Amino acid sequence: MSTTFKIAALAGDGIGPEVMREAIKVLRAVEKKFSLNFQITEAPVGWAGIDAAGKALPDATLALCRQSDAILFGSVGLPDRDPTIPKEERPERAALLRIRKEFGLYANLRPVQLPKALAHACPLRPERQGDGIDILVVRELTGGMYFGQPKKTEDYFHEEPQVDANATVIMKRCQRAIDTMVYTTPEIERIAHVAFKAAALRRKKVTSIDKANVLENGVLWRDVVTKIARQYPDVQLEHMFVDNGAMQLMLKPTQFDVMLCENMFGDILSDEAAALAGSLGMLPSASLGKATGELTFGFYEPAGGTAPDIAGKNLANPIAQILSTALMLRYSFGQNAAAGAIEAAVGKAIAAGLRTGDIYTPADTSAKKVGTREMGDAIAAAV
Repeated sequence: MSTTFKIAALAGDGIGPEVMREAIKVLRAVEKKFSLNFQITEAPVGWAGIDAAGKALPDATLALCRQSDAILFGSVGLPDRDPTIPKEERPERAALLRIRKEFGLYANLRPVQLPKALAHACPLRPERQGDGIDILVVRELTGGMYFGQPKKTEDYFHEEPQVDANATVIMKRCQRAIDTMVYTTPEIERIAHVAFKAAALRRKKVTSIDKANVLENGVLWRDVVTKIARQYPDVQLEHMFVDNGAMQLMLKPTQFDVMLCENMFGDILSDEAAALAGSLGMLPSASLGKATGELTFGFYEPAGGTAPDIAGKNLANPIAQILSTALMLRYSFGQNAAAGAIEAAVGKAIAAGLRTGDIYTPADTSAKKVGTREMGDAIAAAV
C-alpha cells in the first residue's frame, strides 16, 4: 500500500481556516511518526471561492479534488452574505451538494461519542448516559428529497374565500414550493450494506429509521433494508419511525449502535445525536464513495458550521476537524494505526483537562480553558 497520499484541503469560510490549520498541524505530526507523506494542497471553496474566482466551487478547486486521494473540508456559507446571491449559487448548493454528486459520495458516517470526562457537557442527566454514548449514524447522502426532481418554486392563483356569496371571486397570486422525495432499490441496498458491515464490527445492531406509516419511500426503505438484513444473520435489525427515533435519542441513547437513515432524516437526527456529545465541535464525519483499488475516495468534514460570530478569535474547537483527519486516514488511506494515534491524542488532551469554550464549565476545577491553537498544539504533541 502506498504511503504517499494527496489531500485537497478546502478550508472554506468562517472558522474553517482556523480549524483546518490545526488539523494540518496534527497531520504533519502523524506524518513524522508513521513515515507517511501527505501532499496537502489548499484551495478556496464557499465564499472564499466566490471571492477568489467568482463561484463557490472554482474550476481549479474541483480539478484539484479530482487529482487527490481524499478531500479534507472545513465549512461553507455565511448567513449575512448568502441571501445576496441566487439560491443555486450559494455555497451549500453550489459547492457542498455538487461535490457529493460529482464524486458519488453516497454514504455519510458520523460517529457520536461522549467521553467520560465530558459527561457534564451532555444535556442529558447522568442516568440517561448509562456507561457511555457511542452511536454511529449512517446516512444516505445522494438521494431523497435533497436531490429529487422536480424541485422548484412556482406561481399559482389561489381563490380567496368570500363572506358574501354574491361577491366577485378574488384570485390571489401566490407561490408554492415543490420538493420531490425519490429513492430506488439500488440506492437503499448500497447504504444498507454500509450500515450492516459497520455494525458487524461494533455491537451488531442496526436501527433503521423511516416513516413507513405515511411515506411510500418509507415502505420501500423498510422492505429493502429487511431483505439486506438477511445477509447479515449476526446483526440485529430493528425498524423505528423517525419521530420516535428523535424521542428515543433523548430518552435512552444507549440503546442505539448503528442508526441507518435516508438523507433528510439522517441530516436531522445526526445533528440531534451530536448534541449528546456536548458540542458540534466534537463531531467528525466521513462521506464515502466507491472504492478504487486499495483506496476509497472520501470527503471529510466537521459536523458544525462556519460559526462566523467566533471566526478569527481563537475560540473555535478544532477537535471535529482533527478527528475528521483520523477518519480520512482510516477509510481512505487504510492507515488504522495513524488514525488511532490521532484519536488517542484527542483523548489525552481531554483527559488532561484542556477545554475550548464550547466544552468548558467553570464547575470543573481541573479543567483549563484554551483556544483553537493551544488545543491543536496539545493534540499534535500527544500524537
